[in-house]
Formats: sequence, C-alpha cells, structure tokens
Amino acid sequence: MTYEQTIHYLYTRAPLFQNVGAGAYKEGLSNTHLLDAHFDHPHRRFKTIHVGGTNGKGSCSHTLAAILQEAGYKVGLYTSPHLLDFRERIRVNGVMIPQQRVVDFVQTERHFFEPLQPSFFELTTALAFLYFAEQNVDVAIVEVGLGGRLDCTNIITPELSIITNISFDHVQLLGNTLAQIASEKAGIIKRGVPVVIGETHAETRNVFVAKAEEVGVPIVFAEDTPEVLSADFSTNGGVDYQTASFGQVHGELGGAYQPKNMNTVLTAVRMLQQAGFQIAQTHVTAGCAQVCSLTGLQGRWQQVGDAPRIYCDTGHNVGGFRYIVQQLAMQRCRRLRIVMGMVNDKDVESVLQLLPKEASYYFCQASVKRSLGSDEVASLAQRHGLCGMVYPTVSEAFEAAKADASTDDFIFVGGSTYVVADLFQHLHKSE
Repeated sequence: MTYEQTIHYLYTRAPLFQNVGAGAYKEGLSNTHLLDAHFDHPHRRFKTIHVGGTNGKGSCSHTLAAILQEAGYKVGLYTSPHLLDFRERIRVNGVMIPQQRVVDFVQTERHFFEPLQPSFFELTTALAFLYFAEQNVDVAIVEVGLGGRLDCTNIITPELSIITNISFDHVQLLGNTLAQIASEKAGIIKRGVPVVIGETHAETRNVFVAKAEEVGVPIVFAEDTPEVLSADFSTNGGVDYQTASFGQVHGELGGAYQPKNMNTVLTAVRMLQQAGFQIAQTHVTAGCAQVCSLTGLQGRWQQVGDAPRIYCDTGHNVGGFRYIVQQLAMQRCRRLRIVMGMVNDKDVESVLQLLPKEASYYFCQASVKRSLGSDEVASLAQRHGLCGMVYPTVSEAFEAAKADASTDDFIFVGGSTYVVADLFQHLHKSE
C-alpha cells in the first residue's frame, strides 16, 4: 500500500468523525483496552499530560509542547483534527510521524484490528501511543478527542490533567447543560493526578470541585491566581504578556482568546515545575514566542494574506466565536468580508447571531459530509440580517472575496475547522 492508499483505507474502513459526526463516536473503552493490550500498553512507557476542555485545547497543547521542547525534553504531541495531512495529529518535537510508519502500522496490524471494527480515532490513538513509545519520548501532550470520561485517550495516567474551559459543543453526545458537559470532561480527573482548570462558570466550578474531592486530588483554578497580569496585542502580531512568575513573555499566537489560554498554560507550567520538570523562565519565553515553528500549529487567528489582509481561524462554536467577533471588531478596514461555512452538529444560529451585520458574506460548504449546504447557511444567516452570496466550495467563495476586495479590506475565513482546512488545501495548490 502507498501512503495515499493507506489514508484512504483509514478514512473509509474506520468511521471518521469529520465525515459522519456522532456515528463515528464509539462509547466505551473496550476497543481501546484491546488495542492497548495488543501493543503491550505503550502509554505506560512515557510520561503524559492530558488536555481536555471545549475550546483552546489545541493552542494549550501546542504551547506546552513548545515550552517543554525548549526545556530539552523529547516531546510527543497528539492532537486532532488535522488540516492538510493526517500526520499532523502525531508529532515528536514538532516533526510529523513518517508516512512509512503509518503504512507499516496498517499493513502489519490490520489482521488484528479489522475484526474489532474500531473507530478512526481509536486506531489513531493506538498508533500515536505506540509511536511515542518507539521514539522514547520523555513526555507526550495528549489532547482529548471528544468529551473526556469515555474518550479513548483516557486510559493514560498523566502527570497533570488540564481542562481549559467549558462551553456548548457536541451537545448530542455530552449533554445539554454546561454542568453535564463539565461532568463528561471532568472524567479525565484521576486519583493521584493534580488538575488545572482554566476557566469556569457558576454551573461548572462545583462539578470540578466535586470530582477532585471524590478522587482526592489537588485542583487549581487558573483564574483564581492569574499568571497573566496584563496582555497587550502587538501591532506585528502576537500578544505581549506581563506575568506573575515568568516576567515578560511574548506569545506568538495572537487571537483575542489567547490570553485565557496563556493563563492556563503558565499555571500548568508552574505545577509541572513543582512536580519536578526542569523548566526555566528562558524556556517559557522561547517556547511561547515560537509555538508555530516548533510544533507546526496552524489555523489560530493566522494571517494568510496581505493587501487585503486575510486571516483564518478554526473556531467553530459559540464560545470560540465570541472571541473571533471581538477580534473582527478591532480591525480597521474599508470593508469586512467573511467567508463562512459550518457543519451540521453545531449551534449554527447562535453563532450567526453573533456575527457583524455590516460585513459582506460569502457562504460556502466545506468538503466533508457533515458540512451544511451553502444555501442552508445563507438562509439561516438571513434570519439574523446577514447578507451575501452563495458558493459551492470554500475555494470559490474565497476567490470571490479576494476579487471583490480592495487592498485596505479585511477578509476572514472560518466557521469550521474544515473550512480552514479547505482554505489551506486551496492555498497549497495555488503555490
């Protein structure tokens, strides 16, 4: 099998969440435990840090990985979803898993896993843990896929658990209230493992306190003793922070939501130091300033064009868009143009209700089965006073926005991770 054939096999043989949504979610950890036993429990051969929550998991995971890399650790990083290449999900010191290792895994192990009919994420998690063990990583940052309690990453016993925040997402699987969602995500809190909570609501704080008390572990709320004292958005991108424990820190990631993430990350770093990790202030400043180059992170309030300025962001729910809308309001431009598409399991109307009515919209459909049709997004948007044109693909909508724009306009592309993925595919082909 070639690499391309192998990836096609994984996408078609194992249910892929980005295509079929809830149908790809397998409740319970039975397959995960069978795969783990088959490979002789590889996750026990390295330390881990577990990162859950609704928004900010990716930014926090990548920033922690960058800091630990700068501190001299060999760092595995397991995140999802990917934007251009499946291998983005599994990295060691920022380098993606080799294509041939993915091919060899499928060819060698398919006789074992095919009868199990595992999900795509169950297989990917097994491959990630096996690869990290083979590479003798010192520590792996493991991002929760969905929820926490029943997520297949939850077989690890980490050095530290992190829950970034709670907002409404995947309600059909996790619950219809913030407390229910928090309860599912609190499932990663384990006996003997301290936990950092980034942000809370009145409905969620007691859920985390109760779970921590149940398993007898210390819990730290990052918002109670903030590490970030001030945050100034830099004119050339990024954010300049004054911090309680690490002095002045420049964060490469420039989204309006990043100060909250940075506060969570720096609180986690402080706890890792207390647990014996050798992390100096210089490692923190160097890691935060080079997150993207060190780890390969993309799609977080990322500039992809100039004159007109073009930005994209993978934010895809109400919690994420509250910050994106703030960021859009900060832009000084002649005309704001928004290329917008969403998937069918999100609270689309609540997101649309937040968006600026004065912008010109280019409604589109990402190339995954869960995407809402462009016409449907446009129809829903009209209810909220948002007007624009309809395009069948992200690339056509993006090119139309560029053609309409003057050099002092601002173009934003988003609404879904998969819209941003299609944008990157289009930009890659255009190079």
